Amino acid sequence: MGLLIDGTWSDQWYDTKSTGGKFERSAAQFRNWVTEDGAPGPSGRGGFAADSGRYHLYVSMACPWAHRTLIFRRIKGLANHIGVSVVHPDMLGDGWTFQTDSHGAQGDGLFGLDYLHQLYTRADPAYSGRVTVPVLWDTHHNTIVSNESSEIIRMFNAAFDRLTGNTRDYWPEPMRDAIEQVNTRVYDTVNNGVYRAGFATSQSAYDQAVQALFDSLDWLETRLSAKRYLMGTQLTEADWRLFTTLVRFDSVYHLHFKCNRSRLIDYPNLWAYVRELYQVPDVADTVNMAHIVRHYHYSHDSINPNRIIPINPQLDFLAPHNRDQRPAA
Repeated sequence: MGLLIDGTWSDQWYDTKSTGGKFERSAAQFRNWVTEDGAPGPSGRGGFAADSGRYHLYVSMACPWAHRTLIFRRIKGLANHIGVSVVHPDMLGDGWTFQTDSHGAQGDGLFGLDYLHQLYTRADPAYSGRVTVPVLWDTHHNTIVSNESSEIIRMFNAAFDRLTGNTRDYWPEPMRDAIEQVNTRVYDTVNNGVYRAGFATSQSAYDQAVQALFDSLDWLETRLSAKRYLMGTQLTEADWRLFTTLVRFDSVYHLHFKCNRSRLIDYPNLWAYVRELYQVPDVADTVNMAHIVRHYHYSHDSINPNRIIPINPQLDFLAPHNRDQRPAA
């Protein structure tokens, strides 16, 4: 993954030498919000009203952060209102591309661009920073609304409800403080924790990250032994934020990122929980395991220099989960 420097593409990986071998993720820079009437959101500027056909979502099917937004687009009934373009699974010297071939990527549906970084410079010709997915694009202002996945899913959760009639709330106000506590630990040690382990370039950085990861997986396994979902009987954004990491765990993170103390399928509650979420209507269509496996093993030549694609376990996400038979917590 490279970056733009004053609007010019540069193929530079993260500098872990300056951090003692630790991987440190860059913060998203576009932080505007789509709101029902276009009023300003918690950050950024206003002017982004929730209109049908106005917004376009750029994603990678491989990326867990982008996957969150694809799930919310489907479960909130936004598929007919927000278009999608999918980048190619291979992320090499040019970053994310819109190459089309047998891997099923269909290119840029708005502008016919070759590279995702060209979209960033359309929004800001002097942009400096990482070029990441997801990106939510506004066709009215011709700019990026947001490239922060955690905020895009909250826009999708509520801003378009009057348009769709889908009022299912995955971030209910009475539960927000409790959800944030869970989100914080899951993000730090699981969502980002697998990357901190996989991209570590020192033993101590790896040891610290992988220990925190499995401490949290053990905690989640215990939590889900007493609760159907992370917050109890109600499915919330906390579950979807965790799901996109867990569904990739045995096929990618266990081997490729050396998160191999245990597999997901070694955790009875976590494994059943992932199967239940996978079987929620429309969610399976957002999981492209071919892109997931191809992207990680082919793109990260510092980890897999020969770009060998592993055979991988055969996982049955459609097997009965029996979570719906659990008594109320």
